[in-house]
Amino acid sequence: MLGGLFALRFQDKLRLILGFSAGAVIGVVFFDLLPEAMELGSKKYSFGILTSTVALGFVIYMILDRLSILHKHSHADHSERRANLGAGSLSTHSFLDGIGIGLAFQISTSIGLIIALAVMVHDFSDGLNTVNMVLKNEGKSRNAFRWLIVDATTPTIGVLVTFLFKLPQASFGLVLSLFAGFFLYIGASDLLPESQHRYPKIWTSLMTVFGISVLYVAIRIANM
Repeated sequence: MLGGLFALRFQDKLRLILGFSAGAVIGVVFFDLLPEAMELGSKKYSFGILTSTVALGFVIYMILDRLSILHKHSHADHSERRANLGAGSLSTHSFLDGIGIGLAFQISTSIGLIIALAVMVHDFSDGLNTVNMVLKNEGKSRNAFRWLIVDATTPTIGVLVTFLFKLPQASFGLVLSLFAGFFLYIGASDLLPESQHRYPKIWTSLMTVFGISVLYVAIRIANM
């Protein structure tokens, strides 16, 4: 919600924040998701299967992301449809993020909190992108705000869905590997390139390193 409101007011200041967000999400992958996935998953699965699942998550999220890009570049006469399809795709991503939070809390409270933090960082940019997608396709601010509300509530719905089922302990390693692939794509292939469109790369790169460092410290404190 805050990301979308920020986009409506400060569109020229987004890139540095996206640089930090990219670092934070990448930090979660390398300092939390992958180590936990290897520790939990190795009890039943080989490292090859776990790393292949990371790649699968990367590819799945890439396909979803590219589909939303195809929607954005449809014929100009369908600008409203493009805006709704694009914003709907981002809201679906947010729903999956909520499921990720719920599953992480099934593993442990500390992992759940770290994943929730990473998702909030990512969903800040989702809020930005949801509003921008509607506005860039000649949508009105009122329609952008309606989609922002949808995008802001779908993670909570995703969390609630996970109360309806429990995963076997042996499956948690695969789930974390899958979400590691999701987050790796979000950080490295989405947020990081997007952050370098306007600001000098040195500043966005410093913000990315800062984001990685902050998550490293946060994860180490959470695991103490």
